Amino acid sequence: MSKRVALVTGGMGGLGTAICKALAQSGHTVVANCLPGFPPQHEWLARHRAEGFAFHIAEGDVADFDACAGMVEKIESETGPVDVLVNNAGITRDGAFRKMDRAQWDAVLATNLDSVFNVTRQVLDGMAERGWGRVINISSVNGVKGQFGQANYAAAKAGILGFTRSIAQEVAKKGVTVNAIAPGYVATEMVMAIKQEVRDSIIATIPAGRMGTPEEIGGLCAYLASDMAGYMTGATLNINGGLHMY
Repeated sequence: MSKRVALVTGGMGGLGTAICKALAQSGHTVVANCLPGFPPQHEWLARHRAEGFAFHIAEGDVADFDACAGMVEKIESETGPVDVLVNNAGITRDGAFRKMDRAQWDAVLATNLDSVFNVTRQVLDGMAERGWGRVINISSVNGVKGQFGQANYAAAKAGILGFTRSIAQEVAKKGVTVNAIAPGYVATEMVMAIKQEVRDSIIATIPAGRMGTPEEIGGLCAYLASDMAGYMTGATLNINGGLHMY
């Protein structure tokens, strides 16, 4: 059997890269999505090919439905049908709600939530027709519990959870699973660039006494993408070091 094709949106960020690596290490052909003309894409591709990862790149604005249709059509013609989709793309535009403008709201909802519809809609029917598929949606602990200054982000990430449970019911009998991962604080390069004292104050609130690693999130994605996870669907997997338990 040929390798299954996995598409990771926002695949070149710290978390996205770890997810791409974990899926590749578990035997998938991995396609990393990025915005059209994303400047570091060729350097990212070359660096990881030097490490032994034969990643592919798919340009496309995940906030644009038509762009997603074109992106997936190109992937399917050049690489193969998408068997595993990881909806990982996301941005933040933080601010207290009373100061939040419409542009901050729209940008986050479009990239973090509309994108999940835009890309999943392109691949779900094919998965169901072939009788096998995996959709993995990256939410957030703040989508579960809320967070001051992140009304837009928390709303989008909470919406992902409702989307996950609903779509899971529609395709469960077709051999397709749909699950969500809700990470807590993860030590990506962006987070590690925060001042040490701020990071220490965050870690002090986490029962495990540390942040998660991108590789831990990647490993969970690899499990959900496997045959062994075929009986798990509609679930939210919380991976936050005990920051929020329920």
